Amino acid sequence: MSEMWSSAWRYRYFIFSSIKTEFRVMFVRSRLGGFWMILNPLAQVLMFAFVLSAVLSAKLPGIDNRYAYAIYLMAGILGWSLFAEIINRCLTLFIDNGNIIKKLAFPKIALPLIVTGKALVNNALLFLAVLFIFGILGHLPGTALVWLPVLTLLNVALALGLGLILGVVNVFIRDIGQVVPVVMQFLFWFTPIVYMTHIIPSQYQHWLLFNPLIPIIQGYQNILLYNRAPPWLPLGIMTLLTLFLLAFSLVLFRRASSEMVDQL
Repeated sequence: MSEMWSSAWRYRYFIFSSIKTEFRVMFVRSRLGGFWMILNPLAQVLMFAFVLSAVLSAKLPGIDNRYAYAIYLMAGILGWSLFAEIINRCLTLFIDNGNIIKKLAFPKIALPLIVTGKALVNNALLFLAVLFIFGILGHLPGTALVWLPVLTLLNVALALGLGLILGVVNVFIRDIGQVVPVVMQFLFWFTPIVYMTHIIPSQYQHWLLFNPLIPIIQGYQNILLYNRAPPWLPLGIMTLLTLFLLAFSLVLFRRASSEMVDQL
């Protein structure tokens, strides 16, 4: 395992240049450039915010702001978009790069690291756009913002662990690539992004314990909306689960690397 990470470090310039190349390809002949990366999630937030805040006159308890739901939504979307991008990219990562894996000699762990780096840059740009909109709406996060990097790291680790497992399995069982997008749709609506957990009937509340994203998304909402520290007890449990998934995914990836080449 240490050899795998040391080889990734030796190829760090290849990883950084590949991330830059992906952005360069995205922006070529595009007048709006990086704005396209944040347009879709922001449009989704504005649509939900208009329906919930303006049409349904929905309000958040304890928040005296007519745009509270828009702020709540943007906080949740910020966390979800990072998680979803890594999962979706890792799902077909090895299949999409099959020719490169066969023809070039480089550490294969570089591929998920490139995906993760690009997703982090996208999320950072979205975060800046969210802060700008927060300012327009008259709401700026407080000192609790210092916990956001920790939460982002946990979010990335969880997404990378799950994404690597799904990406490796998808090489051998292609049905995974068809099932995961459907599961991601269910997971989005099973996560309190466009609603709050207290509106769920009590007989269904226990089902939320099976959603590993809830402590992370609630952490984003606590930090950006309520200026509170994340819920540490659920996040502590999530950290243990995430470390296990990440370690398992790396072991699976290392052992399946040679067989993946034959399948691609």
